[in-house]
Amino acid sequence: MTVHHLAETELIEWAREWGVSLPPHAVVWLSGDLGTGKTTVARAILEGLGVETEATSPTYELVHRHSTPERVLYHLDCYRLQSPSEAAELDWETIRRGDLTLIEWPERAGPWALSPTVRVRLAHLPDSTRRAVEILP
Repeated sequence: MTVHHLAETELIEWAREWGVSLPPHAVVWLSGDLGTGKTTVARAILEGLGVETEATSPTYELVHRHSTPERVLYHLDCYRLQSPSEAAELDWETIRRGDLTLIEWPERAGPWALSPTVRVRLAHLPDSTRRAVEILP
């Protein structure tokens, strides 16, 4: 387990650099309370991998597909799922074939969520300007 304490600008820079080190077909679970930086991390990873379109939160659509000339990347936000059974309606077979999958709130997808390659847990720190970032296998 690795833990970082990062301000938002440091979090963005870390995620851009860390994302390029992920193995092919990695599945990254992004967990933490509201406002801890899950979407910020996802956006920075996608930018670091060369996604040129703005990576916004897929809260309402649940899944955003991004691509570069070399990769197909998926960003999911399961926050709005009322129950894990709603996740069954997602096209998991297509998502599984992506070069990278980032899943915010994976616990809400229950058994439908793809198994993680790595888990990132974010938390507010008492000073409120920094976040704890735990990297778990």
